[in-house]
Amino acid sequence: MKKVYHLSTCDTCKRIIEELDLPETFIFQDIKTEEITPEQLEEMHALTGSYEALFSKRARLYKERDLKNKDLNEADYKNLILEHYTFLKRPVIIKEDEIFVGNSKKTIATAKESIHG
Repeated sequence: MKKVYHLSTCDTCKRIIEELDLPETFIFQDIKTEEITPEQLEEMHALTGSYEALFSKRARLYKERDLKNKDLNEADYKNLILEHYTFLKRPVIIKEDEIFVGNSKKTIATAKESIHG
């Protein structure tokens, strides 16, 4: 599978997708207009081994709900991601059995190498 979970309104996602110059074989899913299914989240979890790794602590709702002062566990992270798209760290790029989560320079460089290397 070759897939990108992103937010079409996110400038960072747009910049990264453009920078990666992804082949047409990749499927794009705008998580705002097409919600992540529990099955899709399970696939991501199987590749990362952690819901926390998929969770965005930069999300506006994370701050608004004061979640940093709560003791969240894996089930909490899973439920929050399924509850609202903003909790998924973006973009999530899946290439076969590899997953690249988030927008750090290192993550994007590794994804680029894997896709075009």
